[in-house]
Amino acid sequence: MKIVDLTLAYSPQIAGFSSESAKTVARDGWNASTLHLYSHSGTHMDSPFHFEVNDQKIDEFPVDRFVSKAWVVPIEIDGAHQLIEPNDFRNFESKIHRGDSLIIKTGWAQFIRQEKYRNELPRFSEAAASWIVEKGINILAVEPCSVADVNNLPEVTRIHQILLVGDVIIVEGLCNTEALTSECVELIALPLKVLGGDGAPARVIARWD
Repeated sequence: MKIVDLTLAYSPQIAGFSSESAKTVARDGWNASTLHLYSHSGTHMDSPFHFEVNDQKIDEFPVDRFVSKAWVVPIEIDGAHQLIEPNDFRNFESKIHRGDSLIIKTGWAQFIRQEKYRNELPRFSEAAASWIVEKGINILAVEPCSVADVNNLPEVTRIHQILLVGDVIIVEGLCNTEALTSECVELIALPLKVLGGDGAPARVIARWD
């Protein structure tokens, strides 16, 4: 079985994360750190409460939704702010069944240390978001830090609302998708269980035979 870690490592280069020493072996007998973490930094999962489409929090997701069959959809990115459209899923139209998940493979994680990672990200059109809801997708997992333009509040609100109202779990900030050599994998996405959380960091892996 092949297993690939799709999770970004937290470091000072990840926006919204920092840490400081809390204990040291020399002084206290063990090493420990205090972590400061924005709930949507790095690889993370959104809850519907993130955009208040309903009151469901991150700790209220049924855990059986965190493990699912997922299709790895490669999409070539040709320029800044590229719109992902329903046509990009044409080769998977007949394969996807209700309850399956999608991993969108764009290679965008390579820009993690560049401004374009956040400011030029590929994003979903309303038609694509609606198509994903209509197909009954369980988890939509993407490499960019968002499924929509984070600098355009109406857009980022609308796309998240379509998906979250449609009961699609959103996972953002993947990496290592180039290591996915199978078009169908088992996706495991486990968020921190934060009581009342609007979102949380998630450890995300894929595995296949």
